[in-house]
Amino acid sequence: MADGDTKTAKSPAADAKFGRGFLGDIWYFAALSSDLKPGKLQRYELLGEPVLLYRDRKGCVHAMRDICPHRAAPLSAGTLTTEADGREVVACPYHGWRFGGDGACTAIPSLVAEQAMDTSRIRVRSYPAAESQGLVFVWVSSDPRFDGEPSQPPPLFEGVVGGAPKLVDRMVFDAHIDHAVVGLMDPAHGPYVHQQWWWRSAKSQHDKAKKFEPREQGFAMVRHEPSKNSRAYVVLGGEPLTEITFAIPGLRWEHVTVGRRQVLSLTCLTPVNETQTRITQIVWSDHPAFFFLKPFVAWGARIFLRQDGDMVNLQNEGLRYDPSLLWIDDADRQAKWYQQLKREWTASRKEGRPFRNPVEAAVLKWRS
Repeated sequence: MADGDTKTAKSPAADAKFGRGFLGDIWYFAALSSDLKPGKLQRYELLGEPVLLYRDRKGCVHAMRDICPHRAAPLSAGTLTTEADGREVVACPYHGWRFGGDGACTAIPSLVAEQAMDTSRIRVRSYPAAESQGLVFVWVSSDPRFDGEPSQPPPLFEGVVGGAPKLVDRMVFDAHIDHAVVGLMDPAHGPYVHQQWWWRSAKSQHDKAKKFEPREQGFAMVRHEPSKNSRAYVVLGGEPLTEITFAIPGLRWEHVTVGRRQVLSLTCLTPVNETQTRITQIVWSDHPAFFFLKPFVAWGARIFLRQDGDMVNLQNEGLRYDPSLLWIDDADRQAKWYQQLKREWTASRKEGRPFRNPVEAAVLKWRS
């Protein structure tokens, strides 16, 4: 029975076919630090696996597979308790089996004194978890038996300023992360999906030419003046400059500077399973506009996200027939880069070599 839980755990793998599988050996955004209260056990689903996330009473964050190896009860329905030696452990609600933050079983209460059993050989899969800038990331290894240290730290973002986030919005798209990602980075859908007086209309379209460069695990539309037909930037005043960056597995952020003031809009895509992706949008800023216009900004962001969600649902009407997808340059070049990044990441992990970013600097042109 030793290690029985990890034998059946799924391993993430990037399937060659777009819209299937997940990247492994990489950090996934899981929650806000403020979501995890000391002593509270919370159940999440990541990459099709149930994951227990919790913060112990010392403030450390832990993640493990949310299935007890005894009778498969969810550990998140149990309690956080303390062993005689002071260790905090998770007790299963069914029979009280207890597990440390590393996934090792510390006790089986039903055993009597003469029933010798090495409980330490029984383990639940644990995941490295880390906090960074008020965000919680979980490292998902391609090997479910992985118990080492991640090969890199969790991501950092320039522009996390002004204290707590000014805006947090969440939604689940009924789509594989691949479709959610390419929809997020698509530059040409705006005039058709997002038509508001305070943003732009279908009649307001211009030729665009933007410079792109490779970045760590992704690429960026380098810092530039926002498009003239994007009215929402007007509320920032001054002369705003923006840079939009994407990194695998599913992180997109726009960093806007107006003199010394900053706005960072971060969108995290977390695969729930093969057909659902959780979208978390977080905005930080030290710009005075957010003190006065926060309700308006939150309202507009919610509208945008739900319009994208409605389009995903509409797109699913066609995707259920598994059609071939036609990608064009330059509007779909970012989608092509995303697929190249995924393939290279998977190949580098399998071959045990450094990741080599396949993206080359380019100027992309489209009309929107």
